[in-house]
Amino acid sequence: MPAYPVCDRFHEAWAKSIEKQADKFFEIADFGYVREMRRGMQTFCTPQNQYGSSLECTEFLRHCRAHNVLLDFSNLNSANSRERFRSDFFKPGQLGGNCQLDKEKLLAESAHRSELQSWYGELHVYESLDLQIPHPQNCDIIIHKPTYLIKLDAGINMYHHFCDFVNIYISQHINNSFSSDVNIVMWDTSGLSYGDYFKATWQAFTDYPIISLKTWDGKKVCIKEAVFTLLPRMQRGFFYNMPLVPDCHNSGLMRAFSQHVIHRLGIKQDGPTKGKVRVTLLSRNTKHRNIVNQDELVAAMRKEKDVIVNVVAYNRDIHFVEQLKNTHNSDIFIGMHGAGLTHLLFQPDWGVIFELYNTEDPRCYKDLASLRGIKYITWERTSKLARHNEVNHPSLNKPHAKFADYSFEVKEFIRILKKGIYHVKNHPKFKEMRRQIKDEL
Repeated sequence: MPAYPVCDRFHEAWAKSIEKQADKFFEIADFGYVREMRRGMQTFCTPQNQYGSSLECTEFLRHCRAHNVLLDFSNLNSANSRERFRSDFFKPGQLGGNCQLDKEKLLAESAHRSELQSWYGELHVYESLDLQIPHPQNCDIIIHKPTYLIKLDAGINMYHHFCDFVNIYISQHINNSFSSDVNIVMWDTSGLSYGDYFKATWQAFTDYPIISLKTWDGKKVCIKEAVFTLLPRMQRGFFYNMPLVPDCHNSGLMRAFSQHVIHRLGIKQDGPTKGKVRVTLLSRNTKHRNIVNQDELVAAMRKEKDVIVNVVAYNRDIHFVEQLKNTHNSDIFIGMHGAGLTHLLFQPDWGVIFELYNTEDPRCYKDLASLRGIKYITWERTSKLARHNEVNHPSLNKPHAKFADYSFEVKEFIRILKKGIYHVKNHPKFKEMRRQIKDEL
């Protein structure tokens, strides 16, 4: 695989040359993003001696590190709140450290203040405290282990929840530490439960159960090394709200994230399979975007001599690690537009994601495939599909492509599938893996 992004077509609006366009992709969608975050770290509170505190953050307080920090949750009162991201409970003297603070500089970073875009709402009240931190006299709980503080998006939606995981991974790069001997604290100021369908993924980041903020309710907590991680919905952030350079692909950072999760969860690659391409069809059983003639499409695929077809329905009855094992061993992954296509992140390098129909949302999973560096194909001729069971969009009160089921012309489906098969069979990494298997035999 290329060690640097590749651009297939030049876009003058983005750069002066195709080489500069690849540089731009590297800067905003690859390890260049980590580099810029590191370069942008500023010190807001400076320790006065070796035992003092410190606070340093990137622009707009999107990512921060705090050394010897006091967090007093005496006024959290999470049991009586349904607001997940309140930022008004810290009173004077309840958040800060023993360091020299540039308060004016800190308050100037307010432009991106928003729940899932910045830590400004929480950290703008940071103060210089004349206290020894940590010290049992000033702290109910003292935490010596490095501790990552996170604010999470929707845990029941794979696309949005993996925005969380990707940004935690990038935060590890910024801090140059991938130890799993760390605490992870879910910053949720409410008493509500959090549904997490993908909680097995935390094993890739920590050896311990996730700590809920409510367990610190009423306590003064002192942390030796605290990291306030990058957030999932930042303006011009990574993954979500990302201004991706068109016709460029292969983010080494996203590939490294995929490999990190696969390795930490102990998932093995069992292929390629001799003489066959492994095809997985993700079946839906939802209100909308079901494949009406799915059985017909599956039967047609099974007539193709060079494919092995597997039909799966990823739901809560199938452990997420088992889902990833299947996805990682899928050369071609097929599904309707929906969060389940986020599985493409864990396909092999030679993989193809076939978004059967993008329901008039053409960029979402195409961009994700570009980041991961795998081939993306989708339905090409709307005249060869049909809508069924169409209903109005609940907010727009008119028909919308996402609120319908679909059937697809079989011949056209197989024509597009064969494009994917050709790509897999001719991918250099696929050929190399096959040679290795042959040599071992």
